[in-house]
Amino acid sequence: MITPHADQLGRRLRQRLLTLASAFVVLGLSASVAVAETFVFTAIPDQDESRLKARFGKVSEYLAKELNVDVQYIPVKSYAAAVTAFRNNQVQLAWFGGLSGVRARLAVEGSRAIAQGEEDPYFHTYFIAHESVDLDASEEFPAAIAGRTFTFGSKGSTSGRLMPEFHIREQFGKAPDEVFSRVGFSGDHSRTIALVESGAYEIGAVNFKVWENEVALGDVDTSKVRVIWKTPPYPDYQWTIRGDVDERFGEGFSERVTAVLLGISDKEILDAFPRSKFVPAQNDDYKQILDVARQVDLLE
Repeated sequence: MITPHADQLGRRLRQRLLTLASAFVVLGLSASVAVAETFVFTAIPDQDESRLKARFGKVSEYLAKELNVDVQYIPVKSYAAAVTAFRNNQVQLAWFGGLSGVRARLAVEGSRAIAQGEEDPYFHTYFIAHESVDLDASEEFPAAIAGRTFTFGSKGSTSGRLMPEFHIREQFGKAPDEVFSRVGFSGDHSRTIALVESGAYEIGAVNFKVWENEVALGDVDTSKVRVIWKTPPYPDYQWTIRGDVDERFGEGFSERVTAVLLGISDKEILDAFPRSKFVPAQNDDYKQILDVARQVDLLE
C-alpha cells in the first residue's frame, strides 16, 4: 500500500527528473545552435551576377570542406552594401576592392586584410574608347578625352572610379564633371565595357582583369571598343576578415581561414577570379588607396 507521504515523494522525484530532462534538451539545443553556426562571406558585385554566383559558389564549397564549418556566400547589390554587411556582422569575410576594403576595416576595429591575388599589388585600370573616338593606345595620359562622354564603374570601385578619378584630377586639375561633357556610373565593369562598346559612352574606365578575361572569352567586340591607356600600378583586391571571428568561431579561426585561402590551388577556382594564386596581404599594403581616397574625398 502506497502512503500519501510516499506518493508525494514520488511526485517530487518525477518533477525533478522532468526538470533535468528539460534542462538537457535546452542545453542540447544551445549546443546544436553553436555547432551549426554559419560562417558567412560576401564580395563586391564588380561584374555580371551569374559569374559571381558561379565563382563564389565554388569558393563556398571549398571553404566549408577545408574549415569543416557551414559556409554561406551572400550576394549583395552594391559595393556599399558589401561594406554595410561587413560592418553589421552579417558577414565575417569579404572579397573587397582596395577602396571598399579600406572602408570596411575603418568601420570594424581589428579587421585585417589577409590574402590577395598575386597580381593584386600591381593592379591597373584601362581607359577604353569607342571606335568612333579617334584615339590610339598610348603610354601617355590621353588628354584628348576631355570634352567626351565618360563612364566610371561603381561609385565605390577602386579600379572603376577611385584611381581613374585620381589620374583625371591630376591631369586636368578639375573634377570629372568639369572635364567631360557627361559623366556616368555603370555599376560594374562588365556593364562599362558594354556601354562603351555600344557607343552609349565614348570613354570608360575598367578593371584590367575583367577586360582581359572578357576578351579571352570572346565577349568583347574589339573592333568597336579598344584600350587607349593603362594607369600606373596600384594595390587593389583582397580578402578581409572581421577582427572578432576568433571570439565567435574559436581561437585561431582567422589563421585557419587565412591558410585555407592561401592554399587554394584548384585551377577552376583561380581561373574564375581570375588569379594565378593567392598570397599574404596586410592592411599596410593599402595605404596608397587610403591616402588617395582621402585626397579625393571618397571615404565615408
